[in-house]
Amino acid sequence: MKSKDITPRNEKGEEHGYWEEYYSNGQLCYKGNYVNGKQHGYWEDYYSNGQLDYKGNYVNGEPHGYWEEYYHNGKLDYKGNYVNGNRHGYWEYYYYDGQLHFKGNYVNGKQHGYWEYYYYDGQLKEKTYYI
Repeated sequence: MKSKDITPRNEKGEEHGYWEEYYSNGQLCYKGNYVNGKQHGYWEDYYSNGQLDYKGNYVNGEPHGYWEEYYHNGKLDYKGNYVNGNRHGYWEYYYYDGQLHFKGNYVNGKQHGYWEYYYYDGQLKEKTYYI
């Protein structure tokens, strides 16, 4: 289904350097850098229809920094920050049509503080406090 285009490796045979992979239909699947077999730096991943799936940074194979993920239709699914692979800080999640679904903060990968949840029509559904 997928074929590799650019595939540099280090002396151990691990992925190392800039990589791109394409779907059989010619659409870009992903692009980003590896360091000693681990994703490192900025990455973009795409659906086979050419729409962006996600974009974000990795450090030693773990998501780190600002991240966005999208639905197949190109609408934003969620956005927020990772620290060492854990969600940390403010995050927002959206319905398939782009309407805000819920939002709140994480601390070390766990929901923390007030979170707000919304109905599909945008009306506030509930507020929940996480400790």
